[in-house]
Amino acid sequence: MIANIRMQMHATNYLGERRRLGFDMRDTGYSVNSFASYVDTLDLQGALTIEVMADWARCDKEHSGNPKTWARRLGKLRPFTRYLQQFEPLTEVPNDFTFGQIGQRPAPHIYIEREVIELLAAARRLGPQPGLRGVIYETLFGLMASTGLRVSEAVNLLDTDVDLKTGMLTIRLTKFAKSRYVPVHPSVVKVLRRYQSLRNLHVEFAEDMPFFVGTRGRCKGHFLGLHQVRKVFEGLRDQLGWVNRGTNDAPRIHDLRHTFIVNRVMLWHTQGVNVDQQMLALSTYVGHAKITNTYWYLSGVPQLMAVAANKFEAFTQMQEVSHV
Repeated sequence: MIANIRMQMHATNYLGERRRLGFDMRDTGYSVNSFASYVDTLDLQGALTIEVMADWARCDKEHSGNPKTWARRLGKLRPFTRYLQQFEPLTEVPNDFTFGQIGQRPAPHIYIEREVIELLAAARRLGPQPGLRGVIYETLFGLMASTGLRVSEAVNLLDTDVDLKTGMLTIRLTKFAKSRYVPVHPSVVKVLRRYQSLRNLHVEFAEDMPFFVGTRGRCKGHFLGLHQVRKVFEGLRDQLGWVNRGTNDAPRIHDLRHTFIVNRVMLWHTQGVNVDQQMLALSTYVGHAKITNTYWYLSGVPQLMAVAANKFEAFTQMQEVSHV
């Protein structure tokens, strides 16, 4: 075992070091702490092995039998195990094939315009009536669809982060500890202004208040909970009965973000814009850590795979003509 120190101590030191470097570590921190607690119950002798890590990965709280779930859990340990190698060089590092060939990133459900309209209309009807709840969720889902914000980014907006005079959102230290400015279309500003006016009639204004507020009990005037937002979305999704076109179990709220990105690239293609020249701007707008995450859509989403294939076909035809 690593220098006879409890694994939980190594986990605490590792997470502290990463957070001081600016990493958020919320999801990864939960996994690392869970793994450390698991290891400390085993009284292991010798270096950590992939077999031990794999046994932990199979013990997820949902009792999933899906190797993809196990692989995702195991992947979160990879940086931690490299950290541990400085104390025990024989510590093994898991790879992408521990649970076999898992496959590619799942293709998202790309919403068509009618589905987005249905979602916003269903959200508007949420009760109790009269009240603010319906307009909150209609505006929240509409903002995500029109800007590609992550649900956590939209929910965590402060009122002061929404500048309706300049049409600019400030997204603060979200995923990957990055902040950015997100300009929004004048039509979106109009909707946000209407929502803000209605909200201020129901909830007492405060300088540090969230833009999207809870409306019930102790949550009134406070941030919406991510779990509650997803629960509302899933209820509306099931009510609307969409046909799933992605490879996940069902259309997800995060697919609104995917849809925004795909629609933007499709629009550029239709307009004859050089997509490659615009990808960096799109990557910055949506807050991707790497531009390769934005380029993934060209190979991972059927609609854009067709665009890429057509561009390649046109290119090969030009090459043939030039050699005639």
